[in-house]
Amino acid sequence: MTQTESSTGVAAGGILELALLDVRGMQVRAFETALSEALPLIRRQPGCRSAEVRPCMENPQRFLLLVHWGSLADHEQGFRRSADYKRWRALLHGFYEPFPVVEHYGPPL
Repeated sequence: MTQTESSTGVAAGGILELALLDVRGMQVRAFETALSEALPLIRRQPGCRSAEVRPCMENPQRFLLLVHWGSLADHEQGFRRSADYKRWRALLHGFYEPFPVVEHYGPPL
């Protein structure tokens, strides 16, 4: 256990998942429709504190996914192994070009 983790293994400030989502071609409207169904899937996951997607002001085909998790395990072992993730993947993964890099950031310094 690190100094920033509690006895439950959850970091005090949680972690932030970040991904730039580049939507291919003229599929932005279809992506936004699918996203409206997908976001509730992630928001109801144990350990998900918040989830949002923001459109890029300079590039209308780019979106920023921000998810606050209680711990990295909530995302990696929880959501990514769930039936909801399979549905998330089916709804959204076909829109990306290139496929996004997902990164996790620790609590604020």
